[in-house]
Amino acid sequence: MVLAGLGRQLNSALNSFNKSQVIDEKTLDGLLKEISKALLESDINVKLVGNLRNRVKTRALKEFKDTNASGNQQKQIVQKAIFDELVALVDPQEEPYKPTKGKTNIIMAVGLQGAGKTTSCTKLAVHYQRKGFKVGLVCADTFRAGAFDQLKQNATKAKIPFYGSYTETDPVVISEAGVQQFKKSKFDVIIVDTSGRHKQEEDLFEEMRMISQAVKPHMTVLVMDGAMGQAAESQASAFKESSDFGAIIVTKMDGHAKGGGAISAVAATKTPIIFIGTGENLHDIDTFRPRPFVQQLLGMGDMQGLLEHVQDVAMSDPDKQKELAKKFEQGSLSIRDWAEQIKNVTKLGPISKIAGMIPGLNADMIGQGGDDEASKRIKRMLFITDSMTEKELDSNGTIFLRKGKDGKFVGMSRRALRVARGSGTSVREVEELLVQYTMMKSGILNMMKGQAGGMKPGQPGMPSRDQIQQMQKMMPPQLLQKLRSGGGPEILQQLQRGQIPKGMDPEMMEKMAQQMGMNPNAMGGMPQLPGMGAGGAGFNPASMLGGMDFSKMAGMFGGGR
Repeated sequence: MVLAGLGRQLNSALNSFNKSQVIDEKTLDGLLKEISKALLESDINVKLVGNLRNRVKTRALKEFKDTNASGNQQKQIVQKAIFDELVALVDPQEEPYKPTKGKTNIIMAVGLQGAGKTTSCTKLAVHYQRKGFKVGLVCADTFRAGAFDQLKQNATKAKIPFYGSYTETDPVVISEAGVQQFKKSKFDVIIVDTSGRHKQEEDLFEEMRMISQAVKPHMTVLVMDGAMGQAAESQASAFKESSDFGAIIVTKMDGHAKGGGAISAVAATKTPIIFIGTGENLHDIDTFRPRPFVQQLLGMGDMQGLLEHVQDVAMSDPDKQKELAKKFEQGSLSIRDWAEQIKNVTKLGPISKIAGMIPGLNADMIGQGGDDEASKRIKRMLFITDSMTEKELDSNGTIFLRKGKDGKFVGMSRRALRVARGSGTSVREVEELLVQYTMMKSGILNMMKGQAGGMKPGQPGMPSRDQIQQMQKMMPPQLLQKLRSGGGPEILQQLQRGQIPKGMDPEMMEKMAQQMGMNPNAMGGMPQLPGMGAGGAGFNPASMLGGMDFSKMAGMFGGGR
C-alpha cells in the first residue's frame, strides 16, 4: 500500500494508546508525539505537523470537558480528531475539473524533469479510455531528446492515437496543431505533454505559459515525484504562480517514496491530488480520494476503490457488468462470482494493494513475505474454488457447514474435506477462504446499502469451534456467564454507546479479533469512528456482534463443543 510505512507507525501508536488504562493529557501528548514523529519522517512539513498536533489536542481536551467523556469514549474522541486532521492534510476542499463526454476536454501536464510526466500522461489516457472516453495524446516536449519516441511507444502499446513531430522544434506550434487535429476528429479528451522544467528556468516557464495560451486547457496538472521530499512545497508554489495548475498527480509511489512532500504541496497550493502512480505498468494509476486514503492508512480498507477496480475489469464485458451489478443489488454474490472477481482484480496490480482495500484484511493476513508469497496464497485459494462442484460455486458458502440435530451449525461438512483433498489444501484453508468470501461480500453489500458491515448468523464468517474455544479461554468468567445467560444484546448496546462492558478490554477484543481472522487495527485496535459511514469504515466490535443471533451465541459459548 502507498505510504505503508507511515500507516504502520500510525497504527502502532494508536494501538498502544488504546491499551492505556488512563486517558489524561500526558497519555494524549505521548500519542501525539509518536504520530508527529511518523509524519515528519514521511517528509511532511514541520509546520503542518505542529498545527495538526495542536488542533487535535485542543479539540480532544475540549470535547473531554464538554461531554464529560471517560474511558473508551475519550479514545474515540481522540481517534476521530486524528482522522479528521489527517483528512484535512490531504483535502484542500477544492473540486478538480472532471472531463465530460460529448465535448472536448483539454488537459495539459507540467512538471519537473524526470518526474515521470510522459508516462503519467499515457497512464491518464489509459484511465480515461477505460472510462469510455475517446482520448488523444500530444507530445509538445521538444526539449528532451527521445521524448516523442517515448510517448509514441507508450501510446502505441496502449492503442491510443498520438500527435508529434520530428522536424518541428516549436512546442507551441506542435501543441496547437495536435489539439486542432484531435478536435476535428471529435476526441473527448486531449492530453498535452509539455517539456520538463525547473523553477529557475524562466525561458521554459514562459514556453509553458505560451502553450497554455495556445491550447487553452480546461485543466493543468502538475506531475510530481513522490520521492521529492521537502523541496516539493517550494517547487509546487513556483509552478502554481506560472501555470496555475488545478490538480496534482504524484508518481513513483510504488518504491521507497515517503510521499509527505506531495502532501505538503497540497497544503501550500490548495490544490487536490487526483491520481497516484503506483508502478511501471500503464494501468498502475489510482484515483486519489482523501477519506479512503486515510482509512487505508489506518487499516480500515477502501471498499469504494475496490468496487471501482471490479467495475473497471468488467468494462470489457458490459453484459457481465450488468449481471454483476444486479447481484450486488440483490445481495446474491456467489462463491463463483467472488472467485471470478478475485481473478480479475489481481490482474490490476500487486496483491498487497488490493488487500489493503478490503476492511478487516491486509497483506499480512494473506501471507508473509511480500507480494510473491501473497500471490501463492491467492493461487491456493483459487485451487480450492476450482475443486468445487457447480452447486457449491453457485452457493453462499453455507453448503459447507454441518448442522447438528438441533439445526444449528456445528462445524465444517464432508464437502470441505473433499474440496481440500481435491485442491491439495487443508480443511482449515477451505474455512479461511469462506471467511474471506463472507467478509468481502459483506463489505461490498453493506457499502451498496450504506450500512456498517457485520456478519450474519449461519454464514461462514462465524467463528469455528476451535476459535470459539480460544475465545472462551480469553473471556473473563463473568462476561462468559453473561453471554450464556442471554446478556448479549445488553453487551451490544454498551459497545454501540462507546462503553466497554465489565470484564472486557480493548486488548482482549484485539486478541479475539485475531482468533477470528480479522485485522485488529480494523476492530479492537481502531473502533469505527463516528460519522465515517460505509465504504471502508471497517469492522468494529459493535458491528461484528450486531449481525449475530445472541440466542445462538449463548448456545455456542454454553456448550463448549
